[in-house]
Amino acid sequence: MQTGFVGLGAMGAHMARNLHRAGYLTGVWNRTADKAVALANELKCHAFSSLEELAGNCEAVVICVSADDDVRAVVAGLEPGLTPNMIVMDASTVGSATARDMHEQLAALGVGFLDCPVSGGVEGARNATLAIMAGGDESVFARALPILEKMGKTHTYFGGSGAGQAAKATNQIMCAGIIQAVGEAMAFARAEGLPLDRLIDTLGKGAGSSWYFVNRAPFMAANKFPAGFRVRLHDKDLRICRDMASKRGAVLPVVESTLQEYEKLIAEGFGDEDISAIYRLKSALFPDSSSEPT
Repeated sequence: MQTGFVGLGAMGAHMARNLHRAGYLTGVWNRTADKAVALANELKCHAFSSLEELAGNCEAVVICVSADDDVRAVVAGLEPGLTPNMIVMDASTVGSATARDMHEQLAALGVGFLDCPVSGGVEGARNATLAIMAGGDESVFARALPILEKMGKTHTYFGGSGAGQAAKATNQIMCAGIIQAVGEAMAFARAEGLPLDRLIDTLGKGAGSSWYFVNRAPFMAANKFPAGFRVRLHDKDLRICRDMASKRGAVLPVVESTLQEYEKLIAEGFGDEDISAIYRLKSALFPDSSSEPT
């Protein structure tokens, strides 16, 4: 199934490369056209001049953009070029309500829509080891599976439209707790003067380990936070989680405390750093510590 890819950010560019390696990628489109041209030149595929043109030359489309309004704008741009039986797969993280709206909008055109957000970081996108969570019509999921398999290692159907986004929201709540805990633990370890490289290696094999600890604690040890998953984006995701929970009359303490931390980081100019930058705030819990790793 010849596929177009929309959204060539830190995740999307790698996902598009993996589709190209598998022979699925027809071409790409990006809001900043230079990115699309550069990747098309690298992969020897087409940089489409418009979303309508991309849709008119593909059988399936994968979207990976930042926010709800972006998804709505992309789908509106694709619509004139879409034809019945095409599949649109949205790998962005947005609200379940947006997913259901897009599903209904495209169903009227005979086009299948899957909300299929991903988890696994830039590393997972690069190595095609992402966990993909899908919602929509199960028959559409079955047709889309060969494409999803080229971008991720795990691809799970969770139910009707919006279920994929609900699964991703669950993941983002878990991440919120994990990054808080790892940040505090690493700040504590530095204050105790522990050798952080050895600590990461050892605890990475222990009961408290996680993908996040193994892959992001080294950022904390180096006190450098290159953008993998930006603070601003997780902030946006947690606001989605807050809104979904509030509709059920719930307030989520882990989400609320993390949003408060992110508000501080963004105000201090760190919103475009990796979420491991929460370590900046956790380190401040030890104001009198001058210990360095031995």
